[in-house]
Amino acid sequence: MNELSKETSPYLLQHANNPVHWKAWNTESLAQAKTQNRLIIISVGYSACHWCHVMEHESFEDDEVAQTMNAHFVNIKVDREERPDIDAVYMKAIQIMTGRGGWPMNVVTLPDGRPVWGGTYFRKAEWINSLEQLQELYLTQPEKLEEYAQKLHTGLQQLAIVPSPSNNDEIPQEAIIPLIENWKKSFDWDFGGMARAPKFMMPNNYAFLMRYGHQNKDHELLDFVDLTLTKMAYGGLFDTVGGGFSRYSVDGKWHVPHFEKMLYDNGQLVSLYADAFTRTQNPLYQEVVEKTLNFVTKEWLTSEGAFYSALDADSLNVEQHLEEGAFYIWTKEELPSILKEDFELFSLVFNVNDFGHWENGHYVLIQNKSLEKIAEENAVDIQMLRSKKQNWEKLLYEVRELRNKPRLDDKCLTSWNAIMLKGYVDAYKAFQSTEYLEIALKNADFIVTKLWSAEGNLWHSYKDGKATINGFLEDYATVVEAFIALYQVTFDEKWLQNSKNLTDYCLDHFFDGYQSLFAFKSNQDEPLITSHFETEDNVIPASNSIMAKNLFKLGIYFGNGYYEEIAKNMTSKLIPTIDYPSAFSNWLDGFLNYDDSALELAICSETAIQMAKEIYQKYLPNVLIAGTTKESTLSFLQTRFVVNKSLFYICKNKTCQLPTDNFSLVLKELQSQ
Repeated sequence: MNELSKETSPYLLQHANNPVHWKAWNTESLAQAKTQNRLIIISVGYSACHWCHVMEHESFEDDEVAQTMNAHFVNIKVDREERPDIDAVYMKAIQIMTGRGGWPMNVVTLPDGRPVWGGTYFRKAEWINSLEQLQELYLTQPEKLEEYAQKLHTGLQQLAIVPSPSNNDEIPQEAIIPLIENWKKSFDWDFGGMARAPKFMMPNNYAFLMRYGHQNKDHELLDFVDLTLTKMAYGGLFDTVGGGFSRYSVDGKWHVPHFEKMLYDNGQLVSLYADAFTRTQNPLYQEVVEKTLNFVTKEWLTSEGAFYSALDADSLNVEQHLEEGAFYIWTKEELPSILKEDFELFSLVFNVNDFGHWENGHYVLIQNKSLEKIAEENAVDIQMLRSKKQNWEKLLYEVRELRNKPRLDDKCLTSWNAIMLKGYVDAYKAFQSTEYLEIALKNADFIVTKLWSAEGNLWHSYKDGKATINGFLEDYATVVEAFIALYQVTFDEKWLQNSKNLTDYCLDHFFDGYQSLFAFKSNQDEPLITSHFETEDNVIPASNSIMAKNLFKLGIYFGNGYYEEIAKNMTSKLIPTIDYPSAFSNWLDGFLNYDDSALELAICSETAIQMAKEIYQKYLPNVLIAGTTKESTLSFLQTRFVVNKSLFYICKNKTCQLPTDNFSLVLKELQSQ
């Protein structure tokens, strides 16, 4: 057993019995490399990662590999979910060296942490051979490694600088048009998403495209978003039996996923599908949200109100060997015994045929037609078919629950919890289920009481009753965003005050005035080999793009010009640099806040919450809502409440119309923008 046995991360604990003398990332491990003048192996992965498990089994559990690693290197294992700062810096290095990235990510560095070689997955022989060559080079020609390390380090430092636009002219909203037109060339009009494989869901892409299409009446864009959401919902990326989405599909039709389920994906997708439902009233979108939240509540919600992180891609098969997707797949032999006389009709719905076949006689359930279309083609009553589908899924769920479940990553990450919290809030807006709001409030209370220290900082991770690791910008950005969303459905101003306090902490400990951006790490933490400013929107939006949107909203709520100035400066800095819009979609979404159609609404009434519920039934992404049921000191609401009256103030660019008490007129005006 190595030093990882002292850790709490499920991923690190998976490696605790490896013959490799693994250490965790800490000052002692780093100091040992310098003292002993050894190269460092930094190996980064996460608990639900299939190829991480493969490399562990092939190499890190192998005595021959361990002998090479232990003889010459200080070996450090990193959970990328616990330490996204380390992952981000060394992933940049890998991408410079190899042109690509991914996990597992393995890098060799000099004793001071500067990288000299690396890549992702390596087979055993290649891994041993590469390590032996590096060690020989370090012994015989260390100056070569030093020279390369210095050049790479210079490149990393240059990447950390985000260029500013050459002029400070006001950026017109029309600047988005050519980006959208170019983006459309990548659309897959057969299955939705981008025309490539593998396919990642990228929820922030479709949230932006839906908003832009709605505000600009671009029906082609809206049709594409609906096509994508429908095809994703058809499976097998979406688990129609048990609910929840896997991380991505390896093919172009959203069929065969890497079967890991991640909290951050499901939180964002709940928000996306809930918003899409308010725009379309499509019952498929409601089904997706309800099934996903049922899954999250059942599998990840803790008694403390927190959410676990992930389910593994691998699970034990009937031979008790770990196999990717074993929990989720079906064979043509077992299905008839479960479905009996309905098997033929079931096969038409879920494609137990060439379209739905994965490999080795295994099927991953996927629809390629709507139930309405199938009912019409087969002269079947649609209500009966809907009822049968629900019953089939219930039967399969009961059978599947008898199988060995995928392994659980039971750490609770602050940022991912906040993303899921917002998902529950957005679902509450769309469907008015009090259960969703209760879960959101309990999670928010967990964040405040367990993850927010008396000194003002957030912690990043929580497990076994203990919060650890000083928070990163992603933690603050997502928590502030979630608390603002919670305020918007409760009108409890403590959530706005919490958001302001956390934002002010970020301005003190993360903001870089020279860059006009927030660093990813707090200035109270030990620095890495280079600083990191997260600006690209990936499977989770960039923490800086979330902060820019937060500051915009808080600036209006609190009448804080400093917040508004920073938000505008951040957005203006990034928008002119965009040439690949799918990597900056949350920035583009924030840019739409400065469009002429953007409005603010103040609801001042004893029944403000009920009125807001009705407004939230409409898709109004360009409207920022505040409300109060009593006198308020909030700048945006101050002096506007009148006892026994319901008054509405519609504002634009800090200019408000005269108040009105005509709710129908207000709804009409909001929807006309």
